[in-house]
Amino acid sequence: MGSVKAPVRILIVGTGNMANTHAKAYAAHPEAQIVGAVDLDETRVQNFCQTHSIDRSFTSLEDAIAWGGFDAVSNVTPDAAHYPTTKTLIAAGKDVLCEKPLATSHAHAQDLAELAQTAGIKNMVNLSYRNVPVVQEAARLVAAGEIGACRHFEASYLQSWLTQPAWGDWRTGSEWLWRLSEAHGSKGVLGDVGIHILDFVSHVAGSTAAHVSCQLRTFDKAPDNRIGDYTLDANDSCVMTVGLQNGALGVVSASRFASGHLNDLRLRLYGDQGGIEAAFENGTGRLRTCTGDDLEPQVWRDRTVKGGYDLFDRFLTSVQTRAPCQPDFATGAQLQAVLDAAEASHAQGSLQINLPT
Repeated sequence: MGSVKAPVRILIVGTGNMANTHAKAYAAHPEAQIVGAVDLDETRVQNFCQTHSIDRSFTSLEDAIAWGGFDAVSNVTPDAAHYPTTKTLIAAGKDVLCEKPLATSHAHAQDLAELAQTAGIKNMVNLSYRNVPVVQEAARLVAAGEIGACRHFEASYLQSWLTQPAWGDWRTGSEWLWRLSEAHGSKGVLGDVGIHILDFVSHVAGSTAAHVSCQLRTFDKAPDNRIGDYTLDANDSCVMTVGLQNGALGVVSASRFASGHLNDLRLRLYGDQGGIEAAFENGTGRLRTCTGDDLEPQVWRDRTVKGGYDLFDRFLTSVQTRAPCQPDFATGAQLQAVLDAAEASHAQGSLQINLPT
């Protein structure tokens, strides 16, 4: 008779908006038990614990570690806090699922990747669009040679929350205003959603970036570009030319001013034997290919895609089995190198920045 695995005891660090997604995912999973939550704001963490029926709340990470009654952590703190909090958790020997980006600089992200490897902890970055089945199937088809050698791509991540209030009024909500302010830890649309579309490209194409050239733009949004304590100086739109290690060349764009697009991702990837289009728009995935006998008549066919894996499940399985999991901190560090290069390129007049092979 086989032994019954004990649920993974989860601590959630940071109880802002995205933490609710983590809490719901764990609550629905039979192998997880949320045992505590941490936030510097005592009222917020207590309300979060009450909403999700969590027994213990802490206002310092050090107090939670001193208690120690948890196996793994979801780090859902603001971007600028990812590095110090994750470093502390690694030192405590805890497995960590960290929200993207892993850090706000490649140096810090690489440090976390190396520390995690040395400590032997299980580590993952929540690049959540890898959960989309069409993304998983597109990556599988490309890896299987469906389109041949990758040559060209076009990728975009389009949001419109600066032009309409479907997600709430950004002018009055701190959960939105901080994303527009460098002083509050924001890297703008590049750091917030640019990382997702870069991962979309590299994951499906099966290749990381070799070089990047980037332009960033910040638009006037309020008198003196300021609302209360928030200076609205983070970038709102970005356009990048990206070359991959496999030789493919393409354009990657992201914007919060994309009227008509609530939260839409799209990738067109072309190879020497066919093309593939993967999209996640209005919450619905779509996958089309033009390969084989369809190439000459230029016929695109929709592909049926079944359900795929879930990153929370993968993380929990890794914690229990001690098997490696993807996307790990090393992947997060690779992506942060591209983001840093994009910022450097913009600062130098869209100069092409080469990345390590």
